[in-house]
Amino acid sequence: MLRRRKVSEPEKSSGGDSKDQREDESKKEKEKEKGKLKSTKKWSCIDNCCWFVGCICSIWWFLLFLFNAMPASFPQYVTEAITGPLPDPPGVKLRKEGLTVKHPVVFVPGIVTGGLELWEGHQCADGLFRKRLWGGTFGEVYKRPLCWVEHMSLDNETGLDPPGIRIRPVSGLVAADYFAPGYFVWAVLIANLARIGYEEKTMYMAAYDWRISFQNTEVRDQSLSRIKSNIELMVATNGGKKVVVIPHSMGVLYFLHFMKWVEAPAPMGGGGGSGWCAKHIKAVMNIGGPFLGVPKAVSGLFSAEAKDIAVARGIAPGFLDADVFGLQTLQHVMRMTRTWDSTMSMIPKGGDTVWGNLDWSPEAEYSCNPKKQMNNDNKTADQTEKGSLGLKNSMHYGRIISFGKDVAEAHSSRIERLDFRGAVKGKNFVNTTCRDIWTEYDDMGIGGVQAVVDYKSYTADSILDLLHFVAPKMMSRGDAHFSYGIADNLDDPKYKHYKYWSNPLETKLPNAPDMEIYSMYGVGIPTERAYVYKLTPGAECYIPFQIDTSADGSSKDTCLKGGVFSVDGDETVPVLSAGFMCAKAWRGKTRFNPSGIQTYIREYDHAPPANLLEGRGTQSGAHVDIMGNFALIEDIIRVAAGATGKDLGGDRVYSDIFKWSEKINLKL
Repeated sequence: MLRRRKVSEPEKSSGGDSKDQREDESKKEKEKEKGKLKSTKKWSCIDNCCWFVGCICSIWWFLLFLFNAMPASFPQYVTEAITGPLPDPPGVKLRKEGLTVKHPVVFVPGIVTGGLELWEGHQCADGLFRKRLWGGTFGEVYKRPLCWVEHMSLDNETGLDPPGIRIRPVSGLVAADYFAPGYFVWAVLIANLARIGYEEKTMYMAAYDWRISFQNTEVRDQSLSRIKSNIELMVATNGGKKVVVIPHSMGVLYFLHFMKWVEAPAPMGGGGGSGWCAKHIKAVMNIGGPFLGVPKAVSGLFSAEAKDIAVARGIAPGFLDADVFGLQTLQHVMRMTRTWDSTMSMIPKGGDTVWGNLDWSPEAEYSCNPKKQMNNDNKTADQTEKGSLGLKNSMHYGRIISFGKDVAEAHSSRIERLDFRGAVKGKNFVNTTCRDIWTEYDDMGIGGVQAVVDYKSYTADSILDLLHFVAPKMMSRGDAHFSYGIADNLDDPKYKHYKYWSNPLETKLPNAPDMEIYSMYGVGIPTERAYVYKLTPGAECYIPFQIDTSADGSSKDTCLKGGVFSVDGDETVPVLSAGFMCAKAWRGKTRFNPSGIQTYIREYDHAPPANLLEGRGTQSGAHVDIMGNFALIEDIIRVAAGATGKDLGGDRVYSDIFKWSEKINLKL
């Protein structure tokens, strides 16, 4: 008991101490809480960024896991739940109808859609042997941009490979099935052809280096000879059945050049003789063909711009022109693209006769908010315009480039112009700090730049003089390979030269009366036709001209938005360029079509995808997205399986192409 009392006494005496200990512990806990509060206050911006990146990565990997884990049919199930049952792909539909493989098919890709790979390069490109520099992931653009630009550029004198660099086209169907991962070009058409029995032995991708001039693809790579031999092989191994050729975009001009080359005598031509096309080609189904060029090519060569780039320059003035991390983006783009001779093949052809002058153009009465209807009748201008003249504002589309909105809209009699052709250029600003970014504007000087502005307005005829003035070295190469006029006499021996072969207004179609030519393109999308420009502030390393994105029309039906006049087309090629040859110049027996090859126009009215699950849509009329248009694919498969243009129903027209064609006064 005594011991217990002795033990209990210190316990009692320690009661006060325990209270002190509790107070100390509570103080320590409060201090810890304060420490935590202080530590949260010290949360830095770097911590926030790290957490943000971590969250994004976690969400991304989680979504990727779900995507890979879900059944392949799940997206289709969701789409059908929203929009109803999806139609069968054209290949499946036509296989049910009994269609099978018949005629071999040849694909001719256009500009930029074909892959290019490195075979030899400078030290900065170590480790890239046979890796794609164009197409695929474009990873090298971000890793080593200056090295990439250096290797993608061609020699400014010859238009061929620079010393120590060899870039060559990718071969096979993979050359242009996808432009980048998930972005199809030919893949959907190839897959649908495969559903009725086509395979690689009955399909051929005529890949070529789309940067160089058409004749130089033969000089350097023998690309034209390869196309010739492959077509001959496909015909021979498929029971003598002729091929169906499907060119897209600039590939339309390339194959037009091929048809003249293959029948021309060697060494300039392929030596196939005058009956080669009649013997080997059933039909040429041109998709989005810029037969007469595109105004977008002019803006690209003049200021490295199109509508989208102009908007970006308007949102962030000076950013694309400035020296950012040692890069002058637009200047590098201009330097590179001006070495690509193929871009000059798409400068507008036919001059003012086709594209219009200062006060006239075929599409002058076009309304930017038309009520579309099917129009398959080949009507004259007077028949289709009845009751419409005077109700619409006349647009001066013939003025492809105008300096100032007032100049673009004024009558020609009110425009005072000073001729730029005799202006003295001089080097008022010298390329000393531009990191060797030579764009030919460095040689113009302030006087030359001002002379360009003082001329005020440029039509298709004067555009050629303008480009010769601002880029003489580029145009001297172009003059050796391309021509942009209208032939007076197609029997003149000069038109046997290859520079005329890609201009349909300066060459004849082959003597192949059983062959068919189709012009297939999208309509219903505003397409660049003319531009309002302004002079940019002077500085070194700059492009002195840019599209004036502040220039907008005054009425709700205006076709002028963001400094760009728009007409009907597929977002890249205006209807006039895509359809005129088949609507008029080649229709029936003409001097351009002496054997009377049948021509058909097939237009596809643009309908955007109904929801995101549809991707790029199955009814698109856009220049590249049309390659996934079910109606277009069905037309191609039917012809490849043996149908003719009459079997398809002849022309299918939504635009005013026949009316506009009648307005063009061209000797046939």
